[in-house]
Amino acid sequence: MKRILALALAVLMVLSLAGCKKTPTVEQIQKDGKLVMLTNAAFPPFEYVENNEFVGVDVDIANEIAKDLGVELEVVNMDFDGIIDAVKSGKGSFGAAGITIKPDRQEKVDFSIEYVTSSQYLIIQKDSGITADQIPDLTIGVQAGTTGEFFCVDDNGMAEDQVKKYKTALEAANDLKNGRIDGVIIDQLPAESIVAQNDDLELIAEPLTEEKYAIAVQKGNDTLLEAINATLQRLMDEGKIDEYVLNHMGAAA
Repeated sequence: MKRILALALAVLMVLSLAGCKKTPTVEQIQKDGKLVMLTNAAFPPFEYVENNEFVGVDVDIANEIAKDLGVELEVVNMDFDGIIDAVKSGKGSFGAAGITIKPDRQEKVDFSIEYVTSSQYLIIQKDSGITADQIPDLTIGVQAGTTGEFFCVDDNGMAEDQVKKYKTALEAANDLKNGRIDGVIIDQLPAESIVAQNDDLELIAEPLTEEKYAIAVQKGNDTLLEAINATLQRLMDEGKIDEYVLNHMGAAA
């Protein structure tokens, strides 16, 4: 009987702790004094590391959100393919990492208004002669969990051994340079940044997709979503997001 009671108490404690999990509402964020951004800091110009600090377009936006809320910003770096689930479970205030709005992601999180339009592009070795219509027959490197991966697998039906998944697009580009893959598919601005830093690579000037970036928050977290949308709209009205992109394209290159 004592063992049964002890087990029952342990179960109740776990359930109680689960029920007390804090949702990162505006009220809670202001109480804690910090806004926690979940990102993958290997996606210049949107997020990258410079002088041991997290910087980029999304970081600039996040700093403005934090300023409008009157709190400090904390940036947490993690694998891109884990960000949506981490937001869903409340491990941070929001996710911002050049995240494209997709139906499967909308089932897990809520999204802000769109703040950047992008496309997927193909990077190849210079003078390789590869064209975009050859993609289904190539070996392509992608950042795991990104639209580039979905474009290859879902849209083009490519086999698993044709699609090489990497933690970052920079790792994929390195394998491309060394002839281990035929190309890399990644978002336009990161693709341009990679090509700008590597004379032996080139970008095929033909967009493969059209997509929109937004910030992800926990489902039902309406107060934070409203605050984020207010800051995003202000920044777009002021032309600040375009300014951030120009600033970081130069730094990332």
